[in-house]
Amino acid sequence: MAVSSEATKIALPAPAKINLGLRVLGTRADGYHLIESLMVPVDLHDEVEVALVKAPGQVRLALELSLDAAGHTLSDVPADEENLASRAARAFLDRAGLDDGVEIRLVKRIPAAAGLGGGSSDAGAVLRALCALRPGRLTPLELTQISLAIGADVPFFLAPRPALVTGIGEQVKPIGGLPALSLVLANPGESLATAAVYGAWDVLAPALTKPQAGSTMRALSDLRAAESSDFATRSRCLESLLRNDLEPAARRLCPPVGQLSRQLAQAGALAVGMSGSGATLFGVFEDRQAAEAGLGTLDLGTSGWGRVAATEGDG
Repeated sequence: MAVSSEATKIALPAPAKINLGLRVLGTRADGYHLIESLMVPVDLHDEVEVALVKAPGQVRLALELSLDAAGHTLSDVPADEENLASRAARAFLDRAGLDDGVEIRLVKRIPAAAGLGGGSSDAGAVLRALCALRPGRLTPLELTQISLAIGADVPFFLAPRPALVTGIGEQVKPIGGLPALSLVLANPGESLATAAVYGAWDVLAPALTKPQAGSTMRALSDLRAAESSDFATRSRCLESLLRNDLEPAARRLCPPVGQLSRQLAQAGALAVGMSGSGATLFGVFEDRQAAEAGLGTLDLGTSGWGRVAATEGDG
């Protein structure tokens, strides 16, 4: 991102993400969960505008709430210092020792608490913008440290592109060559708190099959090797790749997750996955036309929502 030395304002898209599989490999002594996941941005974006102002130490947020795919006004998005975008700006100013003020304009389109990383993406966009406006003030290590303190998904959004994410979210390895995927995103209209889902996983874990590190990359290699026109093989590869260890916990807390997963399969999806800790499901379809047809068959009730989307590449 090229920015002139006189620039005081930057506008950036903040993409949602899906998890092409999420394996929980264990729990650290401090309670944080170790994961392995292939995270990929999709073409659903918030808009973030960051401006430096002469108001030392102040962080101001202007929040604009859009409608979700069902026409409902987005809710559960804090408009104060608890918003992750505001926290990111505050963390950058404090760590860099700057006497600037920051004004943020945030247009929300990504639903909150949906497993799509909307708040984390907003925080990542703010940090990217401030790094461009005040280059060299933080080292890459410092940036990773403050991003991880904001949220486990934020390090991925420092450079949102397909990546293998491991550790507790701080180890991000870009992955090239991922085929473009046509998707239907679907949500039953219920929020799931990440902490609650991981708590339910802790209870269920002794009865679950223990995943092995590296399983995500092995499944991805099989998908890369499959011919794009061989939908049967691609379906088998995707089914292996899209395993999300948190889904049994999410289904226990929110039974409509299971019902919606079955609907997507019946709608013709090659494979169905759950993003993050839910409750958003996604079906992978042969192409956009098939995805649009599949979306039309879903019964989402009065509170659920669905939309056609596509993965974004290396960028």
